[in-house]
Amino acid sequence: MISKEQIKNIWGFAKEVNIDKDNLYCMIERISKKDSMRQMTKLQANKLIKELIAIKDKNKKSKKSYTQKRTDTNGNKNTKFQREKIYTLTGILGWNDNNNRINGFVKRMFKVDRIEWLDEDDCSKLIEILKKMIIRQGKDKELE
Repeated sequence: MISKEQIKNIWGFAKEVNIDKDNLYCMIERISKKDSMRQMTKLQANKLIKELIAIKDKNKKSKKSYTQKRTDTNGNKNTKFQREKIYTLTGILGWNDNNNRINGFVKRMFKVDRIEWLDEDDCSKLIEILKKMIIRQGKDKELE
C-alpha cells in the first residue's frame, strides 16, 4: 500500500502544478482504477508522482523559455545591428544563457531597463565596454 511520504509528495506536487482535488482524483482513478489514494499500491503512487513531476518540469520549461526570450525583433529599429553585435560580444563573455544579466548590466550602466531601449550612442558605448571586458579576460582572440 501507499506510504505516508508518497501521499505527502502527491499532494505537494499537485499543489505546485495547480491541480485541484477533483483532477487529482481523476488521475488516481486513471492510473490505479481505484477511487481512493490510500488504496493505491506503491508502484501506482510512484507512477502518479512521476506524472506530476513531468507536469511540473514542463511548466518550468515553458515559463523559462518565455521569461528568457530575447526580443531582437522589437525595440529601436535603428539599433538592430548594434544589438546583434552586443549579443555576439555577450556570447563571448558567456552571458547569453541569462538575459537578465545583460539587462541588469544595461540598467546599471545606462539607467535603461532593457537593451532594446538603448539609443545608437548608448549601444556604441556598450559595445566598446564589452570589447574592453573581453580583452581584460584574455578572450580577445575571439573578437576577430
